Amino acid sequence: MYDYLIVGAGLFGASFAALCKKKGLNVLVVEKMDKVGGAIRSERKDNIDVHLYGPHIFHTSDREALDFFQEYGWLNNFINCPLANYKGKLYHMPFNMNTFYALWGTKTPAEARAKIEEQKRECAVPEPKNLEEQALSLVGRDVFEILVKGYTEKQWGRDCKDLPASIIKRLPLRFTYNNNYFNDIYQGVPYDGYTQVIENMLEGVTVKLGVDYLENRESLRGMAKRIIYTGEIDKYFDYCYGKLSYRTLRFETERLEMEDFQGNAVVNYTEREVPYTRIAEHKHFNPRPSPVTYITREYSKEFEPGDMPLYPVQDNVNLSLYSMYKEKAAREEGVFFCGRLGQYKYFDMDDTIIEALKAFRELEG
Repeated sequence: MYDYLIVGAGLFGASFAALCKKKGLNVLVVEKMDKVGGAIRSERKDNIDVHLYGPHIFHTSDREALDFFQEYGWLNNFINCPLANYKGKLYHMPFNMNTFYALWGTKTPAEARAKIEEQKRECAVPEPKNLEEQALSLVGRDVFEILVKGYTEKQWGRDCKDLPASIIKRLPLRFTYNNNYFNDIYQGVPYDGYTQVIENMLEGVTVKLGVDYLENRESLRGMAKRIIYTGEIDKYFDYCYGKLSYRTLRFETERLEMEDFQGNAVVNYTEREVPYTRIAEHKHFNPRPSPVTYITREYSKEFEPGDMPLYPVQDNVNLSLYSMYKEKAAREEGVFFCGRLGQYKYFDMDDTIIEALKAFRELEG
């Protein structure tokens, strides 16, 4: 009899297992894939850590989350400074003074603010009814059409006029020349790759790979006092209320016989006509000498069976559906639904660790 059976060897499951191990609890982790790591899994190829499911940068302002993560993998000094490519011209992300200079030639915050306010007045809609009207009211036509519109439409697979205004509550504008994408105090990428971090968390823990809990729940359920379930909550209940919606990504990774392809870790492609949303060049996240490079093109798509569910579509319909599953889950004795899929909410990596710490304290005191 185990103290906990943890379903899923991604970041939440591995973090919870590591906390159990520290307390001397007996834990079994089952993972339906044949490898650990979930959505943050990486593989080393030609001395380059390739992020298999899109680039992941650990960033946080929570010191406890940072310290916990770095028990299992030390972060490098990577700073995320993505670029946007629109019809062959490059702009800095997030929208900052470098962006505004490239757009209009403005050199001071006062000049940039005046230009943005002028465009906002021209486009202002008293009560925005869709994402396009909302974005135009927030940033004006140039920033919207060059840097927001095409990228957003590719992400959601819909025209901005067909998306609800609520998706964009704010668009961050920074009136400095600082290209750091994140506002958090700490950020970086683990020197030894994300898979090694997960493996370090799971060291000394019993892990069974290639085991689908839902297909074996009758035999597995009785093996532990408590179940930590990090899979899809609707799938657990056989979609009894219907299926929750997700967006996901298709990845095309290519090995190139050159040392450097784009000179930056991430370049977004913001025009609708380019089918992919961005290109990640993996060697820039954690530079090591290599005569070759690996790039990954990302294509946003609707979730289909067999895909990895990445982004919960938290519109009113899906949130109402999730509330029904959440209520049903609360009555499932001894089973706790956790993580991005169990709680139907997108979590950054630090959020995932914070949630794991919170769940462990609530269960163990």
